Amino acid sequence: MKRPLAVLLLLALSVSSLGGAAARPAKVTLHEKILAERARAEKLHRQLHAKRLELNAATDKVYNAQSQLDQTNAAIGQVNAQIGDLDVRQRYTQGKLDRNTKELAAAQASLKLHDDLLKARLVAIYENGDLEYLNVLLTAHSFAEFVERWEDLRLLIAANQNVVRDRKAAAKRVAAVQAALQAAQIELAAQQEERHQAHSRLSALADERANLVAIADQQRHGVATQVAAIENLTATEEARLESLIQERQAQLDAQRAAARKAAGIAGVIPPPGEGAPGTLMWPASGPITSPFGMRHNPFGGAPDFHPGIDIGINTGTTVVAAASGTVIMAQWYGGYGNYILIDHGGGISTGYGHLSHFYVSTGQQVQRGQAIAASGSTGASTGPHLHFEVRKNGKPIDPSPFLH
Repeated sequence: MKRPLAVLLLLALSVSSLGGAAARPAKVTLHEKILAERARAEKLHRQLHAKRLELNAATDKVYNAQSQLDQTNAAIGQVNAQIGDLDVRQRYTQGKLDRNTKELAAAQASLKLHDDLLKARLVAIYENGDLEYLNVLLTAHSFAEFVERWEDLRLLIAANQNVVRDRKAAAKRVAAVQAALQAAQIELAAQQEERHQAHSRLSALADERANLVAIADQQRHGVATQVAAIENLTATEEARLESLIQERQAQLDAQRAAARKAAGIAGVIPPPGEGAPGTLMWPASGPITSPFGMRHNPFGGAPDFHPGIDIGINTGTTVVAAASGTVIMAQWYGGYGNYILIDHGGGISTGYGHLSHFYVSTGQQVQRGQAIAASGSTGASTGPHLHFEVRKNGKPIDPSPFLH
């Protein structure tokens, strides 16, 4: 009975120990934490990139709608100017029409007077014969006086006929002008009506486009708010990642200190402690296309903080380590695309973003000037370039004072 009892006890202890081991959660390593934070940051950066593209589209929509509205308002201004010009022309034509109407009335009254006189004269001739002219001629005292009176009467009759003819011609001219002015007035009225209709149509179109501008601007504002919210989240994720980088750097510093201590115990001259590099070499040769600090957001939205400098180089250009150190990151990192982070000791690290190829891996020791990658345009990038940054205790600082 003792042996089975002992066996049972042994089995119980084994099961208990196995159960305890199973119950204890596996410890998450720092590297796994960093990978998890990178994955979260990458997801947020993808969301941010998509929202920034949406914001760009919404901004373009507002711009296009506003441009169309401006064109419509300009057309309305032109129509208003045309209407004003037509009003002036119509007033001028109406004034001229009024003056010609008065002239025509005067000419017609004068013509009527002459017609009445002519008719009365014809009636008198018909009833009494043309004795008046005959009496004038017969009462002449001499032949010379007769001839003179005959010539005077002839000229008087001709003058009367000319007056009547001139009056008729004047009346005809005035009537023609009157007809032309009336036609012009009708045409001006038609043009004015057409312009007023065009003005009404354009005003309705302007109201519609102003409404579209308001709707598009409201949509843009909504997307901009979403972008700002995601940017705040990515800032939080960036802060958490900075904390993990600090932890990783502290771990590396502890490993270096332990290595020096072990070397001292073994009687070996320990390696010198790695301090922060005083200077950094340029990781690539090219112009600075975007400096460190606040800048206009290339993807739309509010101005953002640029944690490094952008160096304008073509895809495939060799990128070198700015100083000797240990690679603590060589993989995809959200908006940075393919990204390398090198720890140089003393809390200083350098980052290299938007790379097309890696030449080194995590944990590898690199030397100053060593080729570590090829440049590219991966991640949130508007074109081929190298994003280079310097971090002190995980936080980005201006690289310019370090570069020589």
